[in-house]
Amino acid sequence: MENLIALLVAAPLVGAALLLCGGRRLDRAGHWIGSLFAVASFAVAVVLFADMLGKSAEHRALHQHLFSWIPVGGFRADLAFQLDQLSMTFVLLITGVGSLIHIYSIGYMEHDERRRRFFGYLNLFLAAMLLLVLADNYLLLYVGWEGVGLASYLLIGFWQHKPSAATAAKKAFLVNRVGDMGLSIAIMLMFTTFGTFAFGPVLASTGATGEGRLTAIGLLLLLAACGKSAQVPLQSWLGDAMEGPTPVSALIHAATMVTAGVYLITRSGAIFNAAPDAQTAVVAVGAVTLLFGAIVGCAKDDIKKALAGSTMSQIGYMVLAAGLGPIGYAFAIMHLVTHGFFKAGLFLGAGSVMHGMNDEVDMRRYGGLRTHMPITFVTFGLGYLAIIGFPGLSGFFSKDKIIEAAFARGGTEGWVLGGAALLGAAITAFYMTRVMLMTFFGERRWDPEEVHPHESPKVMTIPMIVLAVGSVFAGGLFSINEAFVTWLEPVTSFAHGHSPVSAGAVTAATMVVLLIGVGIAWRMYGRKEVPAVAPRGSLLTRAARRDLLQDDFNHVVLVRGGEHLTRTLVYLDHSLVDGAVNGTAASMGGLSGRLRQLQTGFVRSYAVQMLGGAAVLVAATLLMRGV
Repeated sequence: MENLIALLVAAPLVGAALLLCGGRRLDRAGHWIGSLFAVASFAVAVVLFADMLGKSAEHRALHQHLFSWIPVGGFRADLAFQLDQLSMTFVLLITGVGSLIHIYSIGYMEHDERRRRFFGYLNLFLAAMLLLVLADNYLLLYVGWEGVGLASYLLIGFWQHKPSAATAAKKAFLVNRVGDMGLSIAIMLMFTTFGTFAFGPVLASTGATGEGRLTAIGLLLLLAACGKSAQVPLQSWLGDAMEGPTPVSALIHAATMVTAGVYLITRSGAIFNAAPDAQTAVVAVGAVTLLFGAIVGCAKDDIKKALAGSTMSQIGYMVLAAGLGPIGYAFAIMHLVTHGFFKAGLFLGAGSVMHGMNDEVDMRRYGGLRTHMPITFVTFGLGYLAIIGFPGLSGFFSKDKIIEAAFARGGTEGWVLGGAALLGAAITAFYMTRVMLMTFFGERRWDPEEVHPHESPKVMTIPMIVLAVGSVFAGGLFSINEAFVTWLEPVTSFAHGHSPVSAGAVTAATMVVLLIGVGIAWRMYGRKEVPAVAPRGSLLTRAARRDLLQDDFNHVVLVRGGEHLTRTLVYLDHSLVDGAVNGTAASMGGLSGRLRQLQTGFVRSYAVQMLGGAAVLVAATLLMRGV
């Protein structure tokens, strides 16, 4: 079965090559070709998953070595794949949700002249993401990592005729490059420390490595994860990425790109377990980001940007759980999978609303759409209930486990992390209820003569229905006899924490904060008419509308700071480096000018100089004899 692993990557890669190199002759069938190759990869994944289930836990991992790219002395770069329980989970999510997004895009991009190229980029994105999670070494993972960055740049800026889209694509690419530098340096440190890039030898050797070196590697890996997963301080690209087509938002923000950082931390768990300081940095980043994204999501009137803030917050939960070590690795991945269902469904639902509202994204111009788009309303509503943690739905099972694990950290740190996670749950309930009320309830705030809301075609609603089913049932299935934890335990390991708060108390507290968040949102947006123009709001609201001034901070600290640094370096270069060189040259020029004055061209002058020189030599000789 290991010979099938390469097909997972090859299928979408071949599809991308055909669609991007086949020319206009494939325009009429390009969307079907792209979707076919995505579904084919998912079919291979299902076959491999079924085979894996038939084996015992210790024999489930598969390896496929294709060739050695550069075997030189102690340096060896292999193109080899590893399929274990962790990578299998990601493969199923990437190919399954990715295939649904491909099918949805057939209807959403129906009238786009460049639809073939769009599907080519989608296939390229899937291939790169699959390469990332299937690599058996960090060097090959880095190839997939960069491939995801390239494909996301192409997809975010797909409508490059819009300056905002082109700018957003460049911003995403540049911010991610900062994180990518962290990954590249971490890989270099790994090779100098362990002499290899392969996961197995690297992760098995952490016990014999100095904690300082492991902390440095862990912090660099965290920097890389912050870039791809839009965590503080490299989160600024995520909201602007909404300039891409809505299926891109679903693909990037649900099952693929933003989860890459969580995968990297979880896969490198042995490094973080042996470096407590780096692990503490991970939980701190996750806790800060889950609150940062939630606050931003509360103030956005653009439906996609509100969901983008939600993504940032939910990934923060995953990073927080991954930073808890063996207590939280499995729960981080469990929430990642359930989030893949309900967040993809929410984004596709937002796209369906936009499709029926002439691409309008401002929720203040929606209202009362539940009667015009019943399927979208139900599927979006189920995703909403899942993300806020309504009892029995997927988010309830996965998010509650993370909150429990946060309290199990113990001591003051556990109370702080658990409190932050509970506060994030309350804010999540508020901003998602706000989105539901402003979009589907209340009086209509659109002009019936200009806008005619209607339900989307079946090619768009069927993927939404499938994702809604996952949003309802996935978490419950994973929790039966701790099935998901048992599934991942051979790869991630698992340890029961000793929480000062019982599971029942955590559930009760979560329900209380959920009701508080929903109640506040209902009072603000359900009982009152939503104004067509946003009120000025409080200082915090105005800051949240501007993403808590993240771009202002980046401009002052990084842009202006970079300008001042550049000017200082230019001054030092001119004053010291060039000054020393130019000063030496000027000194030599002056000295040569003075020496040149001795060369008069008159024979009598030279004769006098020769006489003087001879006299000096005679005098010196006489003095030396006298001595």
